Amino acid sequence: MHIRKLAKAEALPMELLLLADPSRTLVEEYTARGQCFVAVQADSVIGVYVLLPTRPETVELVNVAVSENEQGKGIGKRLVLHAVEQARAQGYRTIEVGTGSTGVVQLALYQKCGFRMTGIDRDFFVRHYEEEIYENGIRLRDMVRLSQDL
Repeated sequence: MHIRKLAKAEALPMELLLLADPSRTLVEEYTARGQCFVAVQADSVIGVYVLLPTRPETVELVNVAVSENEQGKGIGKRLVLHAVEQARAQGYRTIEVGTGSTGVVQLALYQKCGFRMTGIDRDFFVRHYEEEIYENGIRLRDMVRLSQDL
């Protein structure tokens, strides 16, 4: 498997992006402003992440997704660590990420990769998504914000 930047002429791996964010509108909006990277194995895209500049010297990791049949193999961790290295190489001083408060696996992954919790954006998923989202049998309402100094 190798990770590379998505070429401008390539189509977005929308099916993968929608695994991490169910809003096609939001995905299209932030992918247009950010940099999309893909994990490729045997000529198939099996993972994706997007880096989005937010403030001077700060970038946000806004979407990390791995094909359902490839999950549990450490690919997500490799994508997150690659994103951190890309942010560092591009001269950013801070990388941020937000994830659902009900996503125990995601929260653990980001912390294993060096992120620390910085806050909670209460009712983020209520304000920004028309349909209710459930994860682990719990209605998703709040976003947990994490960051890492580079």
